[in-house]
Amino acid sequence: MSAVEHELWTPAAAVLAGNDAGGWTRAAPRLYPHQWSWDSAFVAVGWARLSVPRAVSELRRLFDAQWATGMVPHIVFDPDAAPEAYFPDPARWDTGRSPAAPPVPTSGLCQPPVHALALGRIAAAGGAAVDGALRELYPKVLAWHRYLATARDPDGTGLVTIHHPWESGTDNSPRFDAALARITVGDLPPYTRRDTGHVADAGQRPGDADYDRYLWLVELAKRARYDDAELAARHPFRLADVLFSAILVAANDALLGIAERIGAPAADRTLIAGWRDRGRAAVDACYDPELRLCLDRDLLTGEPVRCRTVAGFAGLVAGGAHVDALTAELCSERFCAAPGLRWPVPPSTSPADPAFRPRTYWRGPSWPVVTWLLWRSLVAVGRYEPAAALRDAALAQVRTAGFAEYVEPYSGEPLGSPDQSWTAAVTLDWLAAP
Repeated sequence: MSAVEHELWTPAAAVLAGNDAGGWTRAAPRLYPHQWSWDSAFVAVGWARLSVPRAVSELRRLFDAQWATGMVPHIVFDPDAAPEAYFPDPARWDTGRSPAAPPVPTSGLCQPPVHALALGRIAAAGGAAVDGALRELYPKVLAWHRYLATARDPDGTGLVTIHHPWESGTDNSPRFDAALARITVGDLPPYTRRDTGHVADAGQRPGDADYDRYLWLVELAKRARYDDAELAARHPFRLADVLFSAILVAANDALLGIAERIGAPAADRTLIAGWRDRGRAAVDACYDPELRLCLDRDLLTGEPVRCRTVAGFAGLVAGGAHVDALTAELCSERFCAAPGLRWPVPPSTSPADPAFRPRTYWRGPSWPVVTWLLWRSLVAVGRYEPAAALRDAALAQVRTAGFAEYVEPYSGEPLGSPDQSWTAAVTLDWLAAP
């Protein structure tokens, strides 16, 4: 670590400490006062660089809210938070309608399964001392992956189906525009948004029309009692999410390493390897040679979703057959080398895409956590030179923009929530990486 890099370590650690709620971490101090699933996985990666027991605690608390189906909910609510702190609140989710829901208040959706990647970081950092924790968490993560490989992929395609844009983690990405445009909102109970009050201008956040559709999809999921078979048959939003699926491939690869380390049954290892290989082949099949990106598939139309977003680098995350082309596209003028960028890190939507908006959430700003995911993927497939360049650019961005949720790609203005836990966490991981 250089002297300049060392100066980031203390403030990054301070963000995690400041958002620590006692065994789990708030995603952000005000805008996100609860525990988010994939946020928490990234946060555990950062905690593993500071305190391995604390990293274990992060995942343990999250998996304590696991549903009987194996699903890990995308929000675990803090019962001590003020009811007006966040919307939609537990009452709006009403997950007690499902017999599979846990007794603690959660949402009824999920998010990408980064958790096994975090468990791999914990395993590497903790040595033999964490083997007990690995044995404790392994069956829970296995059940989570089984849920995704079955309930969310009932036909065994290798691609995970999402039922809501929130499940992707990239809420208002152009990936979902066409599918959302078909949604007719019915009799929606009244609500007051909280998110727009926590940012400098409401234009950074998804628009009200989309927010109505988001909440209508929640209403429909509630009416179905969050039953996956019912949603797979009738829900009006069903998308084979290529990035979610690719993260599951990488997660299965990490889980296989954990299974081998703790001596899990051979049948488990065969199953996990099968999920990984099936998913990798499916992600490869989503590659579009014209765009040089992997594309989602709208399951209601059967058509690929043709837009340029960071989700298109799914084949890089999965480590498949198109790594070289995807690496070249990542480094191209449509992404990291786009003219005018403050730093060569990928915008969430390419400036070459007509839906690009540089200040609006997932429609243009760069997200340090996505940069970390792509950096990790480049390292995993042995593309060390572009990985090092991406890490250096990402750290330069953090030095200027701080631990922002996302960043305006041209001006470098920090956007969204400040002191975002996962931004601090991935910064710690970058700083500690060789």
